[in-house]
Amino acid sequence: MTPKGVLGLLTMAAALTATAATTSSAAPAHAAACTGYVGLTFDDGPSGTTARLLDALRQNGLRATMFNQGQYAAANPSLVRAQVAAGMWVANHSYTHPHLTRLSQAQIDSEISRTQQAIKNAGGGTPKLFRPPYGETNATVKAIAARHGLTEIIWHVDSQDWNGASTDAIVRSTARLTDGQVILMHDGPANTLAAIPRIAQGLASRGLCTGMISPQSGRAVAPA
Repeated sequence: MTPKGVLGLLTMAAALTATAATTSSAAPAHAAACTGYVGLTFDDGPSGTTARLLDALRQNGLRATMFNQGQYAAANPSLVRAQVAAGMWVANHSYTHPHLTRLSQAQIDSEISRTQQAIKNAGGGTPKLFRPPYGETNATVKAIAARHGLTEIIWHVDSQDWNGASTDAIVRSTARLTDGQVILMHDGPANTLAAIPRIAQGLASRGLCTGMISPQSGRAVAPA
């Protein structure tokens, strides 16, 4: 090989080494940016707005837990699969969104078990998390959920998007989140969808990343 050829190989090797060093150093820097994790949750899907919500979350680097109603999962299985494909976690929010504490044990069991089956049939896996409608629960509801392998998840912060909260108010509510906490939002409201980019910016400015909700602790943790 000519001296010129050797020099070319050495130059290429040096470039590759520099690239590898840059790549290896970038990963820890990105990981170090997360000083804590919060749980974004969206209730009552999947719906006609789910695709736009998933696009907004994905474009802004956010992941969330989708508390689906069983009746909607059964009617829209492709949207359940889209939630999974977008990197979201799928969870149980009852079948028809009733006031569970007013129902019999058999009715509560039906609401929960049918939703587990609907989500599984739709390709969303077997949920590990359960949120009772309206956050209404008691010992009976918790016990039946536990029998189905579910951890009950309420929330630490309520965005009030179900109550007509403005986009600004929704963004401000996420600013109250601290490490491990969970916020209640919903699949449908236009103001919630509009808030997504600003939510992402606000969390990033505080070093917070979106995580999964641990079935053991009920708090947001680093994605598995």
